[in-house]
Amino acid sequence: MAVKLRLKRMGAKKKPFYRVVAADSRTKRDGEVIEELGYYNPITEPATVKIDEEKTLKWLSNGAQPTDTVRDLLSKQGIMKKYHESKMTRGK
Repeated sequence: MAVKLRLKRMGAKKKPFYRVVAADSRTKRDGEVIEELGYYNPITEPATVKIDEEKTLKWLSNGAQPTDTVRDLLSKQGIMKKYHESKMTRGK
């Protein structure tokens, strides 16, 4: 099963917020998820992002692929940097 870290749209019409989730790549955007990792609210100023770092690093180390938008959010939170550093120390 190919797992993706992606956004699940929630909220009302014209007022979206998103949950960052781990889901099978074959499921619908707002379909069944394996685990919730956090949320992203682009409406607030500045945008609110809260992601569980421990769960996300676990999924990344198990081979989950983030979508482009989620990768950007993880980079801004510093999670991608920690993932790459842990990957480098594991390889030595």
